[in-house]
Amino acid sequence: MHPRVNRRTFLARAAAAPLLAAPGFVRRAAAAGPEEIAAPVRTITKGPKGHWFGYYDKDQFCPTGRFALSNEVDFEHRSPTGDDVIRVGMVDLQDKDRWIELGSSRAWNWQQGCMLQWVPGSADEVLWNDRDGDRFVCHIKAVRSGKTRTVPHPVYALSPCGAWGVAPDFRRLNDTRPGYGYSGLPDPNRDVLAPEDAGIWKVDLKSGTQSLLFSFADIAKIEPPGGYSKGAKHWFNHLLVAPDGQRFVFLHRWAGEAEGKSWKTRMLSVDADGKNPYVLIPSGKVSHFVWRDPQHILAYAGFGPDAKEWRFQVFKDLTQEATVVDGMLPVDGHCTYVPKRKDRWILCDTYPDKPNRNQALYLRDLQSDRTVTVGRFHLPPEYKGEWRCDLHPRCNRDGTLACIDSPHSGAGRQVHVIDLRPVID
Repeated sequence: MHPRVNRRTFLARAAAAPLLAAPGFVRRAAAAGPEEIAAPVRTITKGPKGHWFGYYDKDQFCPTGRFALSNEVDFEHRSPTGDDVIRVGMVDLQDKDRWIELGSSRAWNWQQGCMLQWVPGSADEVLWNDRDGDRFVCHIKAVRSGKTRTVPHPVYALSPCGAWGVAPDFRRLNDTRPGYGYSGLPDPNRDVLAPEDAGIWKVDLKSGTQSLLFSFADIAKIEPPGGYSKGAKHWFNHLLVAPDGQRFVFLHRWAGEAEGKSWKTRMLSVDADGKNPYVLIPSGKVSHFVWRDPQHILAYAGFGPDAKEWRFQVFKDLTQEATVVDGMLPVDGHCTYVPKRKDRWILCDTYPDKPNRNQALYLRDLQSDRTVTVGRFHLPPEYKGEWRCDLHPRCNRDGTLACIDSPHSGAGRQVHVIDLRPVID
């Protein structure tokens, strides 16, 4: 049904507690578009403070599914400063959604929070980034005992064994891509286009040591066809380790005179030790992605002659092979495979539509010709730009629940749990 093609020739075809219904949801016949099933929704945080988790590729739920992590903030609609503090905690889904505070952070942004997440392979450890004086750090806390240790470096994505992580330069990200870096510490290489002493680091979570795996100078040597534009400044974003821990992928972005206020993007994969880099998606157009298995990555990327179109495609690592995923909506979104059901279901969201500003949450059935919208959530117009509130759907470990960040209930950004079982079962 989904033939594998060689991307160079562009021959792929395009094509708990009581639950409440999502406000404003309308059922629509399948003939008019994707099938729609109003999945039950429950809000698990409450005002007056705002709550959100952040990105879609982190573990928000503990292994048993009882606790869901969240950030807490007392303002919205402006960029954070180095002095703004958020609280981090978890919600007990089996005790009236009780808030349990874990700590605080001065290293955070609206899109990805402070990288709060459960440590893979651990039953009760969570970690998050913070700022301590003139450096960013990472706290690792055992939620049962309360014992906390601090690693003197921040992390972005973790290995599946939980022993190490990788991280970009959050100071540079704050300068080049507001909303993804951290305020409070200036980039010492702000005026350097491709510095040799910064890039992607590997952080040992036990010893606390850090090593530079891949520098900006290294990436500048791997030129795209036609080279970089004049004055191109380089940065890295969106790192994710493969399910077997052998390689990781990241986005390389650059902007020079030709790009103006925009930028070009390509995806590279590399060994866990920083060796054997491979330009996996060279088109200059890559957005959100997730690993399907140790050899394949689902990504929204350029497609067709000259990559003028965008499609969700599955890319095979270390090759130029790609397969279009039929039935995925032809718009960008944050995609994830539903745990325990990766061979069948993909969960994804959309950005707000026009003119209603509704964000859709939908499931794609890979074993039948079904695309099911399970909810639509209104995003008020004040949520825009750097402080927008994307749904960023995350699943619990058994894939029965999804969790989103949304202000649709009228109480500011809050965290909501959605029961997927009416669709996936």
